[in-house]
Amino acid sequence: MSDSDSIPPLGATAVSGDVPEQGWRFAVWAPASKELSLHIVSDGGRVVPMKKSDSGYFETTITKVKPGARYFYRFEDGRKVPDPASRFQPEGVHGPSQVIDLKDFKWTDSPWHGFELDRSVIYELHVGTYTPEGTFEALIPYLAPLRDLGITMIELMPVAQFPGNRNWGYDGVQPFAAQNSYGGPRGLQKLVDAAHAHGLAVALDVVYNHLGPEGNYFNAYGPYFTDKYQTPWGKAINYDGPDSDAVRHFFIANALHWLEEYHIDVLRLDAVHGIFDFGAWHFLAELQQAVKALGERLGRNLHLIAESDLNDSRLLKPPAQGGYDLASQWSDDFHHSLHSLLTGERAGYYSDFGDVHHLAVTMRNGWFYAGQHSNFRRRRHGNSATGLARSSFVVCIQNHDQIGNRARGERLSELINFEGLKLAAGVTVLAPFIPLLFMGEEYGEIAPFQYFTSHGDQTLIEAVRKGRQEEFAAFAWEGKVPDPQDETTFRNSKLDHGLKSKEPHKTLLALYRELLAIRREYSLAGSGKVEIFENGSAITMVGREGASKMLAAIYEFGKSEHTLDDIHLPAGRWSVRVNSADQKWRGPENYLAKEIKAGDPLTLSAQSFVVLERVNSITE
Repeated sequence: MSDSDSIPPLGATAVSGDVPEQGWRFAVWAPASKELSLHIVSDGGRVVPMKKSDSGYFETTITKVKPGARYFYRFEDGRKVPDPASRFQPEGVHGPSQVIDLKDFKWTDSPWHGFELDRSVIYELHVGTYTPEGTFEALIPYLAPLRDLGITMIELMPVAQFPGNRNWGYDGVQPFAAQNSYGGPRGLQKLVDAAHAHGLAVALDVVYNHLGPEGNYFNAYGPYFTDKYQTPWGKAINYDGPDSDAVRHFFIANALHWLEEYHIDVLRLDAVHGIFDFGAWHFLAELQQAVKALGERLGRNLHLIAESDLNDSRLLKPPAQGGYDLASQWSDDFHHSLHSLLTGERAGYYSDFGDVHHLAVTMRNGWFYAGQHSNFRRRRHGNSATGLARSSFVVCIQNHDQIGNRARGERLSELINFEGLKLAAGVTVLAPFIPLLFMGEEYGEIAPFQYFTSHGDQTLIEAVRKGRQEEFAAFAWEGKVPDPQDETTFRNSKLDHGLKSKEPHKTLLALYRELLAIRREYSLAGSGKVEIFENGSAITMVGREGASKMLAAIYEFGKSEHTLDDIHLPAGRWSVRVNSADQKWRGPENYLAKEIKAGDPLTLSAQSFVVLERVNSITE
C-alpha cells in the first residue's frame, strides 16, 4: 500500500440519504481474497458484490439501507463472518454486524474540552460488576457521588465486544463495537455525555497487543497476526511485518474512533510491552502523533496512558529524545513496593521489594528499577526516569490485575487491618503522581474481584480453567481457583454499595474524601517541588508551591510506635490536617498537638500517617 492510496473509512459508515432508508458505505481490508460480497441479512438475504482496490480494500455503497440493518461479509467459499470494524454486534461475536450512525447522537457536552493530567484522580471500574444491572446507563447515577468524592476521571475496563455477557474485556474481538450486554453504542455515548456534564473525564482501556480467541475472525481477512513474536494472551499483532501498514492503520483508526465518536478523553493502552514493533517508527509513536493531531482538530485535550512493566522512559520522552511522547504510564514499582510493605508478601515479583527504601526511591523517581539487577527477572531491569514530569506516572495500591490475578481475587481489605488500609490510602492519594483508585477501594469493599468469562467453546473453557490454575504456581498459592466460567464467580465480584453507610467502611470513605480534598488544594503532580526523605521505617514527603504554601505527609510503616527526631520539615509552624491514628478515623488515639514546630520530635503510631500544613515560615 503506497502513501498515495486512498484508505476508505473502515466498517459501515453513513452517507447522505433519505431517512428512514439511509445510504451506507461498507469497506473492509481483505488483501488475499479475490472476491468478497456484502450479505444484508435483514433485507431478504440481499447480496451485493464489493469492488477491490489495488491496496486490498473491498468497498461498496448502497443508497438505501433500512435502519438497524444487519449484515455479514461473504467470502468466495461461502463463509459469512462479521465485520472486523463492526460498530455493533447485537447478537454477540458470532452474529451479524449492525449498521448504526454514531454521529446521529445528540451530544450536550460542547463546552467540554477536557483537562490536563496533572490534576487528575482516576477511578478504574468494570461496567459489569459496578452496578446490579451491569450497564453503561446504570453507572450514570453514581457519577455525581464520584465527582463529589474528588474523582476527576472514570476509567472503564475494556468494552469492545467480547464473547458472552461477562468478561474482564481483554478477550475482545470486535474492537470498534461497544459491548452489547453493557448497552451497546448508545449506552456508552449516554454515559460519556453524562460524565462530562458532571465535570468528569472518561478514560477507556483498549487492547492493542492481542485479540481474544473466541469470535476472532481476523485471520479470514488478512495478515493481522504474526508468528515472529509471542504474547501470553494470544497471537501477537503484526505491526512490523509484511502488509503491516494496513494493520497499523486499523488500530490507529480504532483509537481515533473511540476518541471522536464517543468523546472519550483518554485511552489506557493495555500491556504495551506486548506490542512488538522493531521498525524505525514505532506503532506507539505513530499512534500518539495521530491522537495529538485529532486533539488539535477537535480542540480537546486527548491523552494516551500506557500500561508497561518495562520501566522504559522511551514511552514518555519527546520525539527529539527518541521517545514516543505518551502522556503517562502505570508504575508497577509503586504498587509492588507499597503492597509488599503492607502485606509482607514476597512471592513472585514482590521478591524484588519489601523495604521502605524501595517505596521511597519510587516516590522520588517514578519507579525503582532503573538498570539495577532484578532478582525476580534474573537480569538488569529498567532505565532512568530522570527528567520526566511527575504526571508521567499513574500509581495505585489496587487495580483489576493486582486483585483479579490473585488466586481468589482478594482485595487489600481482606489482606491487612484497618490501620493498614488507611495508610495505603494516605500514600496513594497524596502520592506525587497521578493516583488511581480501583472501584470500591474508597470504602474498603470486601467482595473479591475474580477472573470471569462466558465463553461458548468448551475446549477453550477447559483451557482457561487449566491456565488459571497453573498461573499461580510462581506465587505459591494453593487450593482451588474459582472457576472463571461459573456465573457465581461473576456475581461474587459485584460491588456492595450498601457498605458505604456501615462502619468501618463509612469512616474509610470519609478519610478518602478528606485526602482527595487536600489533593485538590496542592499541585502534587504538577509544577511544585516535592522532596522525599527516609527515616528508618518512615517516609516524609514535603510538597512546596511557591515560597509559602507547603504540605508534608509522614508515613510510618513500622509495627510499633516510633518517635522521629527529625521529620525534615522546613522551618516554621505546622498544623495537623490529618492524623490517621486519631479517634475521628477509628484509630488508637495517638495524641498530637494541633501545631508542630519544625525540628520537634514526632511520635507516630504503628502503621499510621500524619498530614501537616505549614502555618508560617517563622521559627518560634
